[in-house]
Amino acid sequence: MIHRDLETELERAAAWAPSITLTGPRQSGKTTLCRTMFSDHPYRSLESPDDRAFAREDPRAFLAQFPRGAVLDEVQRVPDLLSYLQGIIDADRAPGRWILSGSQNLALLESVSQSLAGRTAVHRLLPLSWDEIRRFPRCPGSLDEALFSGGYPDIFNRSLDPSDWLRSYVATYLERDVRAIGNVGDLSTFQRFVELCAGRTAQLLNYSALADDCGISQPTAKAWFSILEASFVAFHLRPFSTRQRRRLVKMPKLYFLDTGLACWLLGIREPRQLRAHPLRGPLFETWVVSEAVKHRTHRGLSGGLSFYRDRHGAELDLVVDEPDALTLVEAKSAATPSTSLFDGVRRVRPRLQDLRPRCDTAVVYGGDEGQQRTDGRLIPWRLVRSAVPPKVEPAGDS
Repeated sequence: MIHRDLETELERAAAWAPSITLTGPRQSGKTTLCRTMFSDHPYRSLESPDDRAFAREDPRAFLAQFPRGAVLDEVQRVPDLLSYLQGIIDADRAPGRWILSGSQNLALLESVSQSLAGRTAVHRLLPLSWDEIRRFPRCPGSLDEALFSGGYPDIFNRSLDPSDWLRSYVATYLERDVRAIGNVGDLSTFQRFVELCAGRTAQLLNYSALADDCGISQPTAKAWFSILEASFVAFHLRPFSTRQRRRLVKMPKLYFLDTGLACWLLGIREPRQLRAHPLRGPLFETWVVSEAVKHRTHRGLSGGLSFYRDRHGAELDLVVDEPDALTLVEAKSAATPSTSLFDGVRRVRPRLQDLRPRCDTAVVYGGDEGQQRTDGRLIPWRLVRSAVPPKVEPAGDS
């Protein structure tokens, strides 16, 4: 078990919040993290038929087993249990007693907002960031291996072949999570929809085009993409907004959260297939943007990320919006340093630099040499975390 970046935020939450709610995709390491950090708490999973039946049939007696609190996993399976937990917390608001986790974002958070508003600290554990992957004794040695492997902990904990593990993950996801989250009758068409989304990662999210290519209606495409977001398979990145909205593209961009999963859905079965793959650039952009999402999410931050594209053709992959600064980030999979890598940054920066007191610029690229140039920082892919604030540098890293 490696150190997860989210541990610091969970420790802080346990010092003041009566309960902590941890959500995230299946197999992102939630159970391991909760049981490791809160090893003195009893553990129950409501995935277990016996515990789930007990919690549904007699919730008061079920919770009475844990006078000092517990780790309750997959709590969205018994949403009514949280209403009974509310009274227990109100009677004793001692911090860090109840640790709740679940894999279905919308289902869990809806139950939490109804019953535990103001009583729980909500955090998300996403798949491993690159910084976390580097803590394993064996980690990818090249960019193509990093893109291919993705970030699910089991792959690294058990030194598994990513294709074998992801094949099983997709089957389980379609058979269990999709049926639980949404009313999807035709799983084969839904899998085709997921594959089409993988082929559009790092592109504008066009529901009409997705619907036409998949042979479904536009409302169905929207509903199915909501399922992907609820289960942390994909997400949308909003466009940057200024007062000159009429000049900006208003459509969000689609991204997969895990490039390994996207690769598998695209039929990529070996890292070497990525060398000349037509989607290598979008997959690298997906990796950079998802690393920014993980970096901020695991530090308790939300929002502040967008992309820039206007109707004159100027575009930038990532804008990090802080109260006193903008950070403009471009992702380029090319391995050779070049002035042309900064073309997008040079074009967009004059449009945004006066919006905040400071405007930083960076290009994350597929090479190994870091450089400070007039147009901004050139950051090698291995140091992707240094492109996105807050710039927390782990001790001993280089």
